[in-house]
Amino acid sequence: MSTQKQRHTKARRDRARKELKLTTAKLVKCTKCGAMIKQHVACSKCGYYKGKEVVDTMKKAAKKATKK
Repeated sequence: MSTQKQRHTKARRDRARKELKLTTAKLVKCTKCGAMIKQHVACSKCGYYKGKEVVDTMKKAAKKATKK
């Protein structure tokens, strides 16, 4: 097993660890319903993205109801 030749300084170690920290998700309000959603993602509540309907939520709800 190999051993290290030189130690890294505390500053170098901490600088590397700084990049690993977790960040909170960027949330914005949906323009249609006002729900908080992630940026650049269609709203799961109303199915709109950038003012256009991209997901038919009523169709999804009906399909889910027939499964049960």
